[in-house]
Amino acid sequence: MTARYGRCGPSTGAVEYLASVTDDLMALVRTERDVRAICELKYRYLRTLDSKDWDGFEQCFVPEATGDYNGLVFDDRTALVSYMRENLGEGLVTLHQAHHPEIEVAGDEATGRWYLYDRVIVEAFSFMLEGGAFYTDRYLRTPDGWRVLHTGYRRTFEATYNLGDLPGFKLTGPGVHTHK
Repeated sequence: MTARYGRCGPSTGAVEYLASVTDDLMALVRTERDVRAICELKYRYLRTLDSKDWDGFEQCFVPEATGDYNGLVFDDRTALVSYMRENLGEGLVTLHQAHHPEIEVAGDEATGRWYLYDRVIVEAFSFMLEGGAFYTDRYLRTPDGWRVLHTGYRRTFEATYNLGDLPGFKLTGPGVHTHK
């Protein structure tokens, strides 16, 4: 659109056009800001899970959050966090990576799909699990920022290994210097 200027500035049509473009741009910026905040929430969820920071993990969820991990179902945040705390404790090494987010924001709610790659190692049982899954999440905007309302995944594959079958396998833990 070509802006027309009169003696006192742009024409009414140009002003309306610029206001419309500005509104669209601001809406896009708000959506992108929300998407980034949701990505950071998911990354924090994964980091606190793997680092066993259970207080931080709990803060990723609203109290009424639910979960469904391939049929392992939780009715609220307390049950979900308690299960993880009790079952992913010391002696169990986990790695969770989520990629390729597909996030849709609709006001104060959002949905997300993520591709998960995970690994669980339990050296005491000479056991390793490796898997892939698709997460399907729902999020809620709260006064403290975005939080998980529902999380869960469906497996695409799961492979298990006996560590005794992996010659030369050696596991070193957090903080151990591995370079000589």
